[in-house]
Amino acid sequence: MKKHQIILACSLIFTLLFYNESIGVNLAIFGLLLTGSICYYFQDRFTDRSHLILVVTSVLSCLAFAWYGDFVSFLALAMSILFLQFKTQESKLKIIQIFPLVFLNAFASLGRIFMFSQWLPERKIHNNFAKKLVAYFIIPAIFLTVFFAAYSFGSTHFSSLLTDYTLDIDIVEVILIGILGFYISFSFWNYWVPEVCYEKNAILDNDFDNIAEIKNQNTFSFLDLDFERKSGEITLLLLNFMLLVFIVTYNYEQFFEVIEKSNLSADTHERVNSVIFSIILAVGVILFYFKGGFNFDKKATTLKKLAKIWIVLNGLLIVSTIVKNSEYVSFFGLTYKRLGVYAFLILAIIGLIFTFLKIRRQKTNAYLVNQMVWYFYGTILLCSFVNWGNLITNYNISVNKGVEPRFLSGLNFNDDARRAYFSKLHLDGQLIEIKKEEQIDEYQNKTFLSKALYYEFLNNKK
Repeated sequence: MKKHQIILACSLIFTLLFYNESIGVNLAIFGLLLTGSICYYFQDRFTDRSHLILVVTSVLSCLAFAWYGDFVSFLALAMSILFLQFKTQESKLKIIQIFPLVFLNAFASLGRIFMFSQWLPERKIHNNFAKKLVAYFIIPAIFLTVFFAAYSFGSTHFSSLLTDYTLDIDIVEVILIGILGFYISFSFWNYWVPEVCYEKNAILDNDFDNIAEIKNQNTFSFLDLDFERKSGEITLLLLNFMLLVFIVTYNYEQFFEVIEKSNLSADTHERVNSVIFSIILAVGVILFYFKGGFNFDKKATTLKKLAKIWIVLNGLLIVSTIVKNSEYVSFFGLTYKRLGVYAFLILAIIGLIFTFLKIRRQKTNAYLVNQMVWYFYGTILLCSFVNWGNLITNYNISVNKGVEPRFLSGLNFNDDARRAYFSKLHLDGQLIEIKKEEQIDEYQNKTFLSKALYYEFLNNKK
């Protein structure tokens, strides 16, 4: 099947799936269709294990969205299928380029649709197209119309074949969904990659390719390498000292000072925010000093040791923050935000590990970015597969923390555990719970293509 045929076929299927429906199982089916199409039509391009992994994650993401239908599973589905398409079609380009390309094509496709020569085969414009249209469609339609009119005068039942039937289709909605489906299909199968992406792709390589030139490259035109190296050593030495003092005071305030329970939440949020900002700056400092020549400078031994100490100290700061976040959870229970803090801190540790490897293995700054894109993607996948709302509910109930009705009713996909807990404490009938049950009924009464399958397997409240 050729590109324009795939685009039109996907547009038609999209229209059939989404006409008179909201987003639900239909999007999962469409995602599985796109995944299957890539596997079937471009199987010769599946050259390494990453393609198979992306196929599996795409299928699992589609199933996760069919089950939950929330934003995280949608994000996982979109990233999985886009990563698979990009990895299959543009295997030489770094995956990080997909993000600006998606944004660019969201606007570029609006104009490129009308550049017919780029996606429609030229023979379709010529090659007796008008003759085929007249011979195969117009002439038969004229004869059918004339003879139907003649036969209708001779038979009432025959004329009622059309006159007694009303086509229950919203033409406007069909057209709008068809246009949206065509736009999505066109952008997916006929996306545009500017030449600059290929020209600048080498900048995103993990390894330096011009080591001899980079060795003598300085950051500031008014400083030679010796002064710049010494400046880096002084900077990192002072930063290490300041960070060490901060870690001591930070841990003292966290674990030894007496804090009123009412202020614990605000203090913890402030400290976590400061740690997040500190980690981002810490990685930025390393990337600034080791973006080029100092990776290969034999005189930069001290600078490298100070950078590694800087990384280790930041790792200790993350560990103490994890401990503090765990203490916070023990006081108040789990929430989405507290789980998010864990996720960020784990990603921060992974980032520091790759920053350490970047210095040790003399890699480019892009090496860190390229690696972290995949770990970020893995985090999104994990978040889409796990029922965090149910996990939070069960944990909080088991420790009797964070079990306020308003909070539990605000969590997603925890209905069995929440109902059992509320019925035990005779909390049924509260306004927040009534609204939650009304929302569940609304989900369960949707048509199949608009459903989130989680609610399909949820028992009606008795």
